[in-house]
Amino acid sequence: MKKSCLAILVCLGLASCSAAVGHGLENGRLRPCPSSPNCVSSEASDTDLAPFELSGEDGWERLRLAIVSQGGSIEREEAGYLHATFRSRLFGFVDDLECRLDGSTIQVRSASRLGWWDMGANRRRVELLRKTMAAETLK
Repeated sequence: MKKSCLAILVCLGLASCSAAVGHGLENGRLRPCPSSPNCVSSEASDTDLAPFELSGEDGWERLRLAIVSQGGSIEREEAGYLHATFRSRLFGFVDDLECRLDGSTIQVRSASRLGWWDMGANRRRVELLRKTMAAETLK
C-alpha cells in the first residue's frame, strides 16, 4: 500500500512539472540550477556543495571511472567538460551530471530532467562520487 501511494505521488509530481532544458556550459560555467530542489551545483552562490579537489595527473580519468562505476553513461566529453547521465532503477528517470575543470578543482552539477523534488538523489550521487574519487586517490 505504501509503495503504491508513493508511486502515485511521484507520478503526480512529475506530471505537474516540465522537463529541464539543455546542458553544457553557459559563459564558461555550469548552468545555474532552476528553483526546484532537484538540482545541486558547486557553482551556485547559495550552496553548501563543494567542488571536488583534484589530486594527481590522473584526476580527470579517475572521475570518468568513478562515474561509470556508479552506473553513469558518459554522453559528451571535451576539453575540461564532461556530461554523463544516470537512469533511476525504478522508473527509468534520467538525471544529468556535468563536471567542469576549474584549475585544480572540478565544479559539479547534478540535476533531474523531470519533476520537482528528487528526494536528495542528486546530492547523494555527488557525495558518493566524491567518496569514490577520494578512495581511489588513497590506492
